[in-house]
Amino acid sequence: MANYDLTSRIAPHLDRHLVFPLLEFLQERQLYAEDEILKAKIKLLSQTNMVDYAMDIHKTLYHTEEVPQEMVDRRVQVVARLKSLEESVAPLISFLQNATLVQELRPDKQYNIQMLNDRFQIGVDQIEALYQYAKFQFECGNYSGAADYLYQYRALCTNSDRSLSALWGKLAAEILMQNWDIALEELNRLKEIIDSKNFASPLNQLQNRIWLMHWSLFIFFNHENGRNGIIDLFFQDRYLNAIQTNAHHLLRYVATAVIINKRRRNMLKELIKVIQQEQHCYRDPITEFLEYLYVNYDFEGAQQKLRECEQVILNDPFLGKHVEDGNLTTVPLRDEFLENARLFIFESYCRIHQCIDISMLAEKLNMSYDEAEMWIMNLVQNSKLEAKIDSVSGTVIMRTNRLNVYEQIIENMKNLNMRTHVLAKNILEPAQAAGR
Repeated sequence: MANYDLTSRIAPHLDRHLVFPLLEFLQERQLYAEDEILKAKIKLLSQTNMVDYAMDIHKTLYHTEEVPQEMVDRRVQVVARLKSLEESVAPLISFLQNATLVQELRPDKQYNIQMLNDRFQIGVDQIEALYQYAKFQFECGNYSGAADYLYQYRALCTNSDRSLSALWGKLAAEILMQNWDIALEELNRLKEIIDSKNFASPLNQLQNRIWLMHWSLFIFFNHENGRNGIIDLFFQDRYLNAIQTNAHHLLRYVATAVIINKRRRNMLKELIKVIQQEQHCYRDPITEFLEYLYVNYDFEGAQQKLRECEQVILNDPFLGKHVEDGNLTTVPLRDEFLENARLFIFESYCRIHQCIDISMLAEKLNMSYDEAEMWIMNLVQNSKLEAKIDSVSGTVIMRTNRLNVYEQIIENMKNLNMRTHVLAKNILEPAQAAGR
């Protein structure tokens, strides 16, 4: 399953702090050797201010209480830099902590800057120091403080590029704190800016869209309306083009969202078209399942891919989220995926066959006979399927007025022949009349 792990593809598009939850998941699933994960964590931490955390991991990895001198020196530098920034930003922080004074701020940023300068001797340098201080807090792992300071900074900042950078930082902080409602608001705000902002080059705008989609995975697979949100975002032309240009692996997540979302079946046709177009660039069991079922009508292949899909989901940091309920641990998305995927197989099979052997269908659905019979019984009762179960013969008999696939092909050929005849007649008659 390590072959299907997308961490190495996703990580370059994330802030390094957002990579930590992915490594934690991989460590829990034991998809890689423990030492490899710990070394990857230390490498990530070397570019942050979380020195104490890096020291703890180093001790665990090498089974020692000693740490490299460079870590000790780095810690001294971090503490010194923190004190320097605290001194620089102290007057502004004091002002922002006074609710009465904060109420005097207006939507007009130029007015605010002038007022702060005239009344409190707080200038542009102190406002810039607030950004540096917020960023430093984020690098230290103080995501709550960083989010607050970045919000306040954006209320004062007049530099659009700096403000955009601060918004990225706040989004990352909210994701890491798992504040999904606020994170979704920031995501939508960021999308609006990316889509409307004049970037230095189209390539830069494309990269921002790709970053946004990768960061959105944390939100969409945790927020209650996420399965709609990811479809709404990823199927927009600009973002779908970005996926097809330089982020083909994101097809795994949009395919999963379409499969588990019963209300968005209308997107299935477009999704399959994109999967076919990009199959030379990206394939995994989830995209192949749809291809086997709806392009090749290969039910045996779809059945095999469904087994692989389950393992892919269980080992994917975004899809394999565990939920603890007392002593019971479940993976809700895995269960939803399998239920809907089996329904896809059943519906597709029923379009072709009118009498279906339950034992054979159970094999295709990767179920026992009793499970399959109960599943089909519930499906027939709860859906609009015109079918009955014959328990004696062990079959499902479809009662439908719709034509099966073969009859549809024959009927379409008849219609095509008739349209061709009419078209030829319309062309020949004027030509014959002109020749007389």
